[in-house]
Amino acid sequence: MQDQYTPKKEDLFTFGLWTVGNRGRDPFGDAVRPPITPLHIVKRLSELGAYGVNLHDNDLVPFDASVAERDKIVKEFKTALSDNGMKVPMATVSLFYHPIFRDGAFTSNNAKVRAFAVQKTMRAMDLGVELGAKIFVLWGGREGVETDASKSALDALKWYREAINFLCEYAIDQKYDLKFALEAKPNEPRGDIYLATTGHMLAFIETLDHPNIVGVNPEVAHEHMSGLNFYHGIAQSIDAGKLFHIDLNDQKPGRYDQDLRFGSESIKPMFYLVKLLEESGYKGPRHFDAHAYRSEDEKGVWDFALGCMRTYNILRDKARQYASDPEIQELLRDIRAAGGTDDYGVSKYSKDKANKLKTATFDVQALSSKGSSYERLDQMVTELILGVRGDSRTRALETKAKAAARA
Repeated sequence: MQDQYTPKKEDLFTFGLWTVGNRGRDPFGDAVRPPITPLHIVKRLSELGAYGVNLHDNDLVPFDASVAERDKIVKEFKTALSDNGMKVPMATVSLFYHPIFRDGAFTSNNAKVRAFAVQKTMRAMDLGVELGAKIFVLWGGREGVETDASKSALDALKWYREAINFLCEYAIDQKYDLKFALEAKPNEPRGDIYLATTGHMLAFIETLDHPNIVGVNPEVAHEHMSGLNFYHGIAQSIDAGKLFHIDLNDQKPGRYDQDLRFGSESIKPMFYLVKLLEESGYKGPRHFDAHAYRSEDEKGVWDFALGCMRTYNILRDKARQYASDPEIQELLRDIRAAGGTDDYGVSKYSKDKANKLKTATFDVQALSSKGSSYERLDQMVTELILGVRGDSRTRALETKAKAAARA
């Protein structure tokens, strides 16, 4: 069925080969679905309206492939992309699956492992650029510890920084049109992972040699694992000019990394997230780093993928309704008007302003006693999301407002 929420290429929806290709394996049970080839993934996602696919190096090219095997696989994949009108906006590298990374990649105690991790990343960058990627994500899934006795956190951060500085220099030397996006996660599979949240990553980036080409790739589930507000983290990333890419999924707060279908758990937070992305002018892909329930067969995988995209489009439409709802907008204007203006100029310091502010008198009792109408506003948003405040209601309110204005 085609409707206003049907995904289109211009929506810029992307999936990783590892997401729809997830076979339902978990620590307590083996795979429940047969493999889906990268070529079939490209074809089916294109048919569903996706814009592109993203990949780890070993999602496409096996770890131990020969050069000839690698070139054959890449050639066939590029043909599939072209035949189906699909892009590869982002690429990344697997520095977590192979046993060599059991103690980390860039932060391993073993210098040879650290060197191998950088070598593997350079080759993955080459692959990504060959496929057209403009963003290269780095997720340090093994960059951490189970016991802090095992290594110095200061040494680990130093090694981490050196590796990323090296890779930035490589990209510049190769004249790659490529930016890096660092992805945070608090734990799992390590007991603790270095640079655990997006805020940690933003601070770390400022210590690098080339911070201008390094940003962040926040993921919903990873921040929700920490009990954090993902919307706030994205706002900070946008404010810093560092939102280079984003991973959309969902998560029961405080649980293990679940990678649930986008919007399947956190409808109100995801509404504010979609609203922020659309209103901030974010131009990057809307990437879904999630996977189907283990209960599903392949048909369920494509139901899952379509569901991610439709939910985003539904919430985007809800954000438009929010912006055009006259009652909501009137209440917002009242709230802002009640807040007054910056009569004391605290938005920009000067000595005169500071002296004026120090001698000002404030009616603390009056400022403390007035309510904010947030309960009413929040209920309006809840009803809008639940579909009670539909287009017909909005039109009726607009008609009423116009009639009142004419009177």
